[in-house]
Amino acid sequence: MLEFCKRVLSKVSFDRQLFAKELKKSTRWLKGDELRALRDWCLGQYGGRYGDLIHETFQPLALV
Repeated sequence: MLEFCKRVLSKVSFDRQLFAKELKKSTRWLKGDELRALRDWCLGQYGGRYGDLIHETFQPLALV
């Protein structure tokens, strides 16, 4: 599921609203290590462009 989420996010990365929508959906599907991996991947790939959005999306989640 993690790879699927990455593929979808890559395809919608051209549009901020679509990226936000799909990122939020992805956080509902993934749990634990996969969720942390998605956060790290998003920050690595799109942190410069959507860093604020990524932090807002993952901030309320317990990713300790």
